[in-house]
Formats: sequence, structure tokens, C-alpha cells
Amino acid sequence: MSKQPVPRRFCLAVVVLLLTSCALACGQSLCANKCGHRLETCSCHTTCESLFECCEGYRQFCLQISPYSGTVMGGTDFRILQVEFPPLGKVYCRFNSEIITTGYVDQEGKGHCISPLLYETGWIPFEVSSDGTTYNRSGSWLAVHHSKVNSQFKSILENSTKWQYYGTPGTGGSLTLKWNSSFIMESSLNVELWGYREKGHPYSDNWIPEWKYLYSLRKAVPNNASFTFFPQPAKVSSDFEVGVLRLSPSKAEDGERDVTAIWSPVHALAWHLEEIFRKNSAAWAQEKCNSWHKAEEKLPNFLSEIIDCPCTLAQARADTGRFHTDYGCDIEKGSVCTYHPGAVHCVRAIQASPKYAAGQQCCYDASGAQVLTADSIGGSTPDRGHDWGSPPFKKPPRIPGVSHWLYDVISFYYCCLWSNNCHLYFLHRPSSDCRTYKPPRVGTVFGDPHFVTFDGSNFTFNGKGEYYLLQATHKNLTIQGRTQTLFDANATRLSSVVMQEAGSDIIEVRTSGYLEVLLNQEVLSFSEQNWMDLKGVFLYSSSLNNVSVMFPSGAGVEVRETGGLMTVNILLSVDFENQTSGLLGTMNGNSSDDFVYPNGSNAELHSPKDYFNFGANWAITNESSLFTYDTEDLQKNYLFAEKHDMAFIPVFTVDDSQEDPIYEEMLKLCGLNLFCKYDTLVSRNFTVGNISKIALENYLSLTQDLEPVLSCGWIGAPTNGNKQGTTYLSGATVNFTCKSGYMLTGPTERTCQPNGMWSGSRTDCVSDNTLGIVLGSVFASLTLIVMAVFIIYHNKKQKRRSRKDSDKNGL
Repeated sequence: MSKQPVPRRFCLAVVVLLLTSCALACGQSLCANKCGHRLETCSCHTTCESLFECCEGYRQFCLQISPYSGTVMGGTDFRILQVEFPPLGKVYCRFNSEIITTGYVDQEGKGHCISPLLYETGWIPFEVSSDGTTYNRSGSWLAVHHSKVNSQFKSILENSTKWQYYGTPGTGGSLTLKWNSSFIMESSLNVELWGYREKGHPYSDNWIPEWKYLYSLRKAVPNNASFTFFPQPAKVSSDFEVGVLRLSPSKAEDGERDVTAIWSPVHALAWHLEEIFRKNSAAWAQEKCNSWHKAEEKLPNFLSEIIDCPCTLAQARADTGRFHTDYGCDIEKGSVCTYHPGAVHCVRAIQASPKYAAGQQCCYDASGAQVLTADSIGGSTPDRGHDWGSPPFKKPPRIPGVSHWLYDVISFYYCCLWSNNCHLYFLHRPSSDCRTYKPPRVGTVFGDPHFVTFDGSNFTFNGKGEYYLLQATHKNLTIQGRTQTLFDANATRLSSVVMQEAGSDIIEVRTSGYLEVLLNQEVLSFSEQNWMDLKGVFLYSSSLNNVSVMFPSGAGVEVRETGGLMTVNILLSVDFENQTSGLLGTMNGNSSDDFVYPNGSNAELHSPKDYFNFGANWAITNESSLFTYDTEDLQKNYLFAEKHDMAFIPVFTVDDSQEDPIYEEMLKLCGLNLFCKYDTLVSRNFTVGNISKIALENYLSLTQDLEPVLSCGWIGAPTNGNKQGTTYLSGATVNFTCKSGYMLTGPTERTCQPNGMWSGSRTDCVSDNTLGIVLGSVFASLTLIVMAVFIIYHNKKQKRRSRKDSDKNGL
């Protein structure tokens, strides 16, 4: 058979196909190990998609994943999006350039990674390889504090109180573990116990954390969402009294790390403890409490370096730069305060103490007063290990959650829950009162936009551009704001705010029908987590319209969005006094120097145009800008334009005339609120005016909540007596009574005075017998004194009489 010639058209098609494939392959390789970089001909930077300048195959190497977050305990299966792998193969995932886990490829060719067990929270960089050698694809994984992970992704300890007290008198029987069976697509699971401890000398380089597999409770348990067992006591004494249960595929080896898993909450392993605990739990716990007490006496005292608690619940909830809701006692979630009976809400200091990474917790009752351990077992307690951990994490006592369990929680079980030795616990964990607490100052920007400085000056600045809201030499804090035109009005509104402190991650928040948050120019999603630990900053978003940013300095930035209008509240501690400049002024309690130009000279402001010119001087430069310019519109109007648009001249004054057809309705809405009036009249929009009205009311409410409150400090009941009243703020009165058989000496009540001192003198209770003896002694002493005086008088009288007789005889 003779060979048929190959058609020319076919040859051309093959050549084109080969060239196209080569070009595609070459293009795809440009972003290998180059994510975040802008190249000469294209970009592998996160902004490339919205700017339409990505290199070919950008998403093949700069990865997106789902889910993007999971517990620090590991075992979360996440899928790599937009990348095709050979079906049913393997992928290798390397976290922090050191921890390698083995993933898999599903039938659809999608790669899956398994998150590792970590000792830190936050965004963890990872790389992916198909062969275990070349890691050229990269992304980020969000490791979350185990207690902050949604409960649907954890197993549940049914009747947690029973687990908590198992082995103590009257508590025994079976325990049940429940879980969402769809979370692990396996027919059978192993149930394992893992324990946590920290080894080495405290506060030394050899102090290290350790999660350790202990044993399996049961293998090949059907994945039917429930497991019940009768706990057997440990055969020997164990170092592990804090731990978790892990559910993992039955095909995995015992204790195999970094496999798909469901973890229980961290808990006290009462059910695991040795037989001696079950025979006499109180004695066992008392011995443990005494040992803890002796160990604490040898450890450094961290109490002097932790922040004092706010005086009231209102202050605690308002000081969002330094305190945040404790998820274990939240008034908005029903005040289920297991460890703080009598409290309705607790907050924790966001930042750990500087040297020892200690934490502060502050709890409040229904009246809004702080609950103190000197009065109640449910009082506020400081922590040797901050519950949320502390950057840079990885070493004790900075391990999120579990360091706190070892040094502050299990000891509470020893001393308070399993034995009656709370006095020892509170000796080392006494409540911090609020005598040295100083609330932050607030500056705000809202509406058209209007500014209220940290010292209370207010003005309107309608410039269009990008400006310094705040520059602070303290901690090198910078906050910049961008304005754009207010809908169809000849005015502007704040549309974006960006901030950074001392080399931290850069956080930008901008309006886009909701609040869009950018981390180092990349859009963040809060669909899975509302709290994020970042580099030098924490983020919290309770909804699409509320974002809080918290810096290590204690500075807090609250951003709210309503109807396309942004409101920004900035909270600064007293550490920032005389350290600030920008549109929000110099924070020093003196409003007369709020308006200062960047060169340090004072501004003379008499008219709206003067304020406009003053604000223009605070425009940023491209070199100092922290903003993201990820659209053609932003580049055209801000990046490649003047930072203060001189061509834009706003309306400086409005005609407040009764002839205006909207005057009556505006007056009804705004009342005496000048900002509401101005914004309504300029925009001809009642919604805009109402938003400004509410923003001002919220600001005034916030500043009222943060008003300083004077405390006289805790005062105790007299020995053998009682007191009524546990509030120790200015004007509060505490009453005293004595127990039966005792009588009160001193004042029956004492009042906290405006000078910070309690009125009156010391109050004591003395026994009736003691009082009788004292009174008898006093009476006897008085009798002796009277008799002595009488004898002296009598002797003197006798001497005078003798003298007279002598004189008579002499005559």
C-alpha cells in the first residue's frame, strides 16, 4: 500500500496547535514562584485581575482555595480552585516552608490539601507541588483559634458539665461525643485522645509546646454522628490533664498527624485521670492546687504589666481598640458565663502584656459594675497565658488557647471546681480594678464629610482627593482617607480609609455597596471568619457594614457604612497625647491648637473656604500613599491625578430659607442638628441627612460611654462582719453590719468621695465579750484614776491643814 501525502492544511493546524501550547506553557510559567510581583509584560500581583493585566495562567500558580480557613488543630480538607491535576493522584502541600502534608486529587482533577496542626493563628503561606520536589504554586491558609471555629466543624461534648466533673462525687456513667457526619466522607472513624503540655523551664529558650497522641478509645467506629463510651481511669499518673478527642479516618495510622479530622473542644480530662482522682477527687485536686500555688510563687509576677480594666460595662464595650468581647461570656449571646457566675458580659484585653504575654479579663454584672474576685467567684481574672495567644506565637505561653488552659483554667478546676481552695487561686489571679484605667479619646469623620477632632473641635471639609486623617509619631501610626463626590451633589463623602502601624499589614476599608476590606491590596472575605489575626493588627467584622481594626498600640478604628456613606471613629489612648497631627488635630485636651498645617504653623480659620484650604494642605503624595489603585477609575482620578483636586469647588454654604420646599420636612428630621441640616440641603436627600444625624448621635453616645469614671477601689467587709454593696465608683455607698455576737465600731456606711477616698474611718466588728472586757477595763481604769485624784487631793488637803497648825503653834 502506498503512503498517502499528509494534507497541507492539517500540517498547518498541528503547527499552530504546538505553537499555541508552547506559548501557553511559557505564559503559565511566568507566575511560578512570582505571586505578588509585577513583571515587565504582565502582572502576578493580586490587583491584576481588576486591572486586566494578569499573566497567562495567573490562577494556575497564585492559588484560591475553599474553604480558606480552619482550626489550628489541623485536619481541614481544602480544595484548590481553578487548577487541574491528573485525576486520583497526589499533591504535596508545604506550610510555612517547613510543614509538608500529603493531599490528593479527586475524580474531577481538583487538588486537595490537608491543613496541619499549628501553634499559631493567622494567615499561613503554603506552596503546592505535584511531585514533592518542585513547589511553584502558592497561596495562604487562615489558621483559626480552636474555640473561635464554628461549632459545626467540631465534635460536641454532650452534657459538657458531666465531662467537666466526671469522677467527682455523684458524676459518672457514660459519656457521649457527637459530630456532623458529613464533615468526613468516611464510613468509619477512629476516636483518639490527644493531650497537651508544655515542657522545659518557663520563660526560657527550652520552653516548648507539645500536642501528643495518647491512645485510641475505639477504632473503626461507624460514622453515624455519635459515640458513647464508659471512661476507664488512666493506669498511671499522667502529665496530660488538658486535651481533645480526635475523629480521623479508620484507614489512618494511630496518632498519624495531619490527616482529615474532627476535633472536640479543648477540655479538662477529668474522665481520663487516674483512679486516685475518682476515689477522692477533692484531696487529689487540693494537692494539685497546692502544687500550682507553690509553682506560681516562683514564676515572674505579670500583674504589674497588664492593662487595668474599664470601670463600667459601657466603657468596656466602647473601648474597642483595647478590649473585645470574650466569647465565653457574651451579653449578645445570652450571657452564658460558665466560669463567671453573676456576670452578664466579659471582655478581654486584645493585646497581651509586653514582656510575659499575659492577658486581662474584665467581667461585669447586670448593673454594669465590674465583678471582682474579692466579692465573687465569677469575678474578673488576669491570665498568665492570654487566651487568644500572642504574636509571634509558637512558644509558651503564647500558644493560642492551650497555654491559657494550662496556666489559668486547669488550675481553676484544681482550686475552685474540684476542691474548695479558691482563696489560693485568687491570691495569684486577683481582679484588677479600674483606678488607673484611662478611657481613650475619639475623633470621627462622617457625612458630607464632617470632622470632630480628638479635642472636640468640629468642621466640614469637602475636598476631593486623598488626605491624612491622622499621623502619629507614637508607634508610627498613619490613617489616610479618600473622598469622592457625594452622589449628584456638589459635595464629597469619605469613600475609603487605609491604615498602618509600625510596619504592620496595610488595611484598607472602602465602600462598595458594603464595606470591602483589603489586606495588603488583596480583597478579604469574611464569609467564614469574622475575626482575623494579622501581622501587627487584628480585624473584626460583625457584618458587611461594620469593620473594626485594632493595633498593638491600643489604637482602634471603627468603620461603618450606611446607604453608601462611611463613618469612621478613631480611638486613641492617652499614650498618643501630643503625638498626633492631620485633619483630626493634635490630641492634648486643648482644642485651640487643633488646626495646624503640616509645617507646624497654626491655621487662622474664619470661613468655610478657610477650612477648605486648610484641609487641602493635608493631601498625601503618591510616595506616602497606602491606598490600592486596582481599577482604571481609581488610577485615573487618584493615582495619576492631583491628590487634592483643585478643580473641584464644593458648596460652602447652604440657604437655610423657610421658602425652600423641603425646609419643613428637613426641620422635622434634623431639629437642631446642624450637620443633618447641611447634608439634607446640600444633597436634597433626607436619607443622607438622617445618616449624618445618626452618625453624630452615635458619636455623642460613644464619647459619653467613655467619660472618665472615678473609683475608690475595693473595700472589704470587717472581720466577723458583712457588707452590702459591690460598686466602688464615685458616689457609691457600702454598708456594714456585724455577725451575731459582735458589735460594730466605726461608721456603718462609707461613701466613695470625689477625691477617690472612702469617707469615714475604719469599721470593725468586736465580740460582745471583748466589748465588755474593754468597757470594764475602761471603767476600772477610770475608777483608778478617780481614786488616785481623790487620794492626791486628800493628801494635799492634809498638808495644808498641817501647815496651818504649824503656823498657829509658831505664833
